[in-house]
Amino acid sequence: MPTNFHQKSLSLLSEQLSARGLDTNFLIQKIALFQIAVPSWALGAGGTRFGRFLIGGEPRNLEEKLEDIGLLARITKRTDAVSLHIPWDIPQDIQLIKQKAADLHIRFDAMNSNTFQDYGQPLTYKMGSLSNADSDVRKQAVEHNLLVIEIGKELGSKGLTVWLADGSNFPGQAHIRKALQWTTESLQEIYAGLPADWKLLLEYKPYEPNFYHTVIPDWGTSALICKQLGERAKVLVDLGHHLPNTNIEQIVATLMHQNMLAGFHFNDSKYGDDDLSTGSIKPYQLFLIFCELTNGAEEKAQTWESISWMIDASHTTKDPLEDLIQALESISQAYAKSLLVDRNKLNQCQLEGDVVGAQEVLQDAFLTDVRPLVREARMQSGGELDPLDYYRREKIREKRIHQRGKNTQASGL
Repeated sequence: MPTNFHQKSLSLLSEQLSARGLDTNFLIQKIALFQIAVPSWALGAGGTRFGRFLIGGEPRNLEEKLEDIGLLARITKRTDAVSLHIPWDIPQDIQLIKQKAADLHIRFDAMNSNTFQDYGQPLTYKMGSLSNADSDVRKQAVEHNLLVIEIGKELGSKGLTVWLADGSNFPGQAHIRKALQWTTESLQEIYAGLPADWKLLLEYKPYEPNFYHTVIPDWGTSALICKQLGERAKVLVDLGHHLPNTNIEQIVATLMHQNMLAGFHFNDSKYGDDDLSTGSIKPYQLFLIFCELTNGAEEKAQTWESISWMIDASHTTKDPLEDLIQALESISQAYAKSLLVDRNKLNQCQLEGDVVGAQEVLQDAFLTDVRPLVREARMQSGGELDPLDYYRREKIREKRIHQRGKNTQASGL
């Protein structure tokens, strides 16, 4: 995209926004400050439970993963953090990794523990981890989470994300109440090991890999457990972890109302928990979610700074770096559109029962092309005008293949 075309687009949009009483410079500053963490497992080729197809040039170690995130940070200016997954990405040399991240201006977001698969530990998680009927397995899972906390402390992280695959595939396989009790007790042990300035982000998922019941199937169960843990335990919302047509924006509003929203794992879905690129399927839903977030922050239901933001998607057949560029852009656009909502007019419509008027207020913001704002925020921060075009024009994937090899495979699923 030519720079002069961008400037013309920005000028035209600025005139339109000014007529609506909006300050373009203020919006650009807000957009520039919004940063989304990238997970360490998202830099390799994606796939499904049936197969994974290598793309070449995948990062061979954590240092190279940081290099890829550093590239994204430099050209998009939309990310400044990595969320590590343990044991997939255990730092072999903490000081080396810290220095590497510092050189790339990357911080460490919430740490992610893994007790949903066997990864060389003595006891199997086949029948669950924190909910397992075997107390020795539960102890092993607790100790793993405590180890993740210790690694995170050395790296400067301030949070632990817990997602459990625990559940059952068939009726009668598990004692549902005891499984929930054991999970809560295990999480209480983990919570007791958190530093005072850390938070615990507890995720939920209605199904998969278990298809009869999961121990933490929904936001309500997660919130109930968090209430028993303490005020630093809050609910993590993964956009894909919902049954079809769930009103996720209502969940977000409810959690903010209770000061219980820990953060997000951004992705998208068509049929189920598809983990597709954020904004590729339901961009209007993403916009509505951000409307609740910006409104909740403005009305001081919960501070913006207390919420964590991270991508968690499976790019399947895409180049992972291109997918992450697209996701960062889609999230930024949804956020930017939410800033355009005329809150006073919307509140008036709500009070007067003007359903049509309320819809028009939202549609007016959603249908506004905010790409010039997002581009300008990125450029003013020192990023590229068009990161995807830059990535392709500079043949980054080809260079990665030349540097790392054609058959490399990143750690992860």
